[in-house]
Formats: sequence, structure tokens, C-alpha cells
Amino acid sequence: MALCLYGQGAANKYSGEGMAEQKKGYFHIIREKYCKGCGICVAFCPKQLLVLRNGKVFPERPEICIGCHMCEYRCPDFAIEVKPLESEPSRGSDVSTYDLSLPPEAHNG
Repeated sequence: MALCLYGQGAANKYSGEGMAEQKKGYFHIIREKYCKGCGICVAFCPKQLLVLRNGKVFPERPEICIGCHMCEYRCPDFAIEVKPLESEPSRGSDVSTYDLSLPPEAHNG
């Protein structure tokens, strides 16, 4: 199964009221085998960071993701997941560190 991880790598920092705070970041897991390129996730993304490339969804600007999960909730094929950067394994880890099984609601019966 093809699995693609897309994210901003590390959370950005910004200053507010003299304090350094860490902005929460998100990364995307795309199950290319399940993506049929319908574009529903692209249409529902409020930040317009998703695009279709070669008939599959691709997070073009993952650094602006607000973590609303609209793409994940609206995908009829459970092909996309949004996860906070804190749960991202270190770079160089392999695909086996991710649970690629479909959620129970994806199974009929």
C-alpha cells in the first residue's frame, strides 16, 4: 500500500505579548490506494491547502493546516488523516510505525 506523509517538519514559533509560544502543526497521511481523486477533501478544506496531483490528493501547503479534520471527515474512502505533529514519528522511520488499517466505521456490517 502506498502511504505518503506530508507535514511541515517542525512547528513554527511566534511571539505574542513577550512570550514565545509554539504554534500547533499538523501532518497528513494519504492512503493513495484508497484515494479515487474525487476532490471532496479539496473542496471542504477551509484553508485550501489540498490539491489534486496525478489524480490523488496532495497537501500543497501543510504548514497552514489548522487541524479542523474536514478533509478527513468528508473523505468517502477514508484515504486521508490529519494528525498533530507531536504524534509524528521521527524522520526516517518506516511505514510500519503507522496504523494503516481502516477505522471500524469504514467496514460495512
